[in-house]
Amino acid sequence: MDQKHIRNFTIIAHIDHGKSTLADRMLELTETVEKRTLKDQTLDSMDLERERGITIKMAPVSMAFEHEGERHMLNLIDTPGHIDFSYEVSRALKAVEGTVLLVDATQGVQAQTLSVLAMARELGLAIIPVISKIDSPLARPDEVRLEVAELLKCSPDDVLGVSGKTGEGVQELLDALVEQVPAPKSEYEGQGSRALIFDFEYSTHKGVIVYVRMLDGAILPGEALTFVQTGKHCKALETGMFTPAEVPTSGLRAGSIGYIVTGVKEAGVASVGDTLILRGKSLPALPGYQEPKPVVWASVFPESQDDFMQLRLALERLQLSDPSVSFEEEASGVMGRGFRCGFLGMLHLEIVTERLRREFNLELVVASPSITYDVIYTNGRRETIYSPSLFPDHNTYEKVYEPWVDARIIFPAEYAGAVTKLLYDHESATGDMENFGDGRMSLSLEMPLRELMRNFFDELKSATSGFASLSYDITELRPAEVTRMDILVGGEAVPAFTRVVAERRIEEEARNTVERLHKILPRQMFVVKIQAKAMGRIIASETLSAFRKDVTAKLYGGDITRKMKLLEKQKKGKKKMKGMGKVNIPQDVFIKMVRPKD
Repeated sequence: MDQKHIRNFTIIAHIDHGKSTLADRMLELTETVEKRTLKDQTLDSMDLERERGITIKMAPVSMAFEHEGERHMLNLIDTPGHIDFSYEVSRALKAVEGTVLLVDATQGVQAQTLSVLAMARELGLAIIPVISKIDSPLARPDEVRLEVAELLKCSPDDVLGVSGKTGEGVQELLDALVEQVPAPKSEYEGQGSRALIFDFEYSTHKGVIVYVRMLDGAILPGEALTFVQTGKHCKALETGMFTPAEVPTSGLRAGSIGYIVTGVKEAGVASVGDTLILRGKSLPALPGYQEPKPVVWASVFPESQDDFMQLRLALERLQLSDPSVSFEEEASGVMGRGFRCGFLGMLHLEIVTERLRREFNLELVVASPSITYDVIYTNGRRETIYSPSLFPDHNTYEKVYEPWVDARIIFPAEYAGAVTKLLYDHESATGDMENFGDGRMSLSLEMPLRELMRNFFDELKSATSGFASLSYDITELRPAEVTRMDILVGGEAVPAFTRVVAERRIEEEARNTVERLHKILPRQMFVVKIQAKAMGRIIASETLSAFRKDVTAKLYGGDITRKMKLLEKQKKGKKKMKGMGKVNIPQDVFIKMVRPKD
């Protein structure tokens, strides 16, 4: 198809504003998917996506659409809305010329709406403002139209209204896409072929399948290709388009979006943001993407050490479909061999570990998640610490630096008091607060990433009855007043329980952790002390009493000294066992300790 009849676009929005449902109506209206086979959230193919009702991985689809008697090809990339997956949005935006900015007519503009809009503006994309869920009895279409118009500095009449449920307004939106989104243009027309890799998946039989946006020329099946960044070579075994199923074609041409089967079965050859060119040609690569940088780290161990190699293979396979996952091997005296894994956020951690359990049938133990710290020792050496158990002892370092975030919260004004208290508890520095329309406030703030990961988002939702929204960007490193807290069980430190906590909260954290472990740790044959140690001293302590057998049960009457001898013998045995015995900590205790409190 001629480039002038192609439109590449994406849908961006805050989480749960109706992107995937709107995509369903587009597929139905363009008859890309037959109505009898259409299901809710068609482009959400993973079981986890359908269960949770969220998009985790971007999904491309091509739709044929007739506008004013001419046939056009609309290439849509459906994107996630959750903040943990914002890098997926940045990848999709690089592959298109226009975007639909979707805002829920019942909720209005939210924090993540502003974040994704900033990305689209930075890339100079054509932006079509749309309000969704206009059929809802809770919708405020006129007010939200004004909000969006003010945000984009456009007329309220330019803001379209759609319903992903009934299909109202979808035809007008498709017409607007053809009219307002520019057709793709080739930069090196006639000089060769180039394709931008914006995603890829791994198939056991076909190897790596790269998702590409064709920039120049054409790539046909059988042609030899080169990955510009790595310099590796491959062959186009198959080319095709998404409908949304993968359908083979006779080739991919400039302006189109599709896939190429490379046959590559080793990691590190294909990478997101790389450029594919014909072998022997030397066209320049496109500038790269926002690199996915892990912000949360957690140790993942197999429940049985027999599954260690299976866990390694599972992580390698998962990394081929989700390049944002990083991992390295580590060992623990208590837990055995495992992997230190990096994630984009707490939801990403949850999704990845759940995929490991479901797709690879692995039983896992996940240690307490943490962030990275930069430590400057007294001898001037600087080191990045990824694991709490490797954090240096108190007084062996001069300074510690931790990452901070710039965040924005939008919430109803009546919850201002509760939000202010919550921000104080999480060491936040508040900035500008302004009215955001409809009785809502917009607040900018700075906060340590450590505190953001300390269940802040759940607490914010609770404090505002679920009405607050949050977006954030990680900024520079700043000095931190933190220390390592070890948990000693029977006098031995347990690395899986070690955490890095703020000095100002050390007593509270120590007391809570010790009390919680005291409740869930099974009693032993001898008395066990559970202690929290930090800054060179014991902060909190609890004693777990031992099982006690009634050794005098068979005695009756007679001399009391016989009973006393038996009890004294039992006492000496307990004392001897305490000196020699090892505390057995079951796996379920580790699992309960890393879960949030009920």
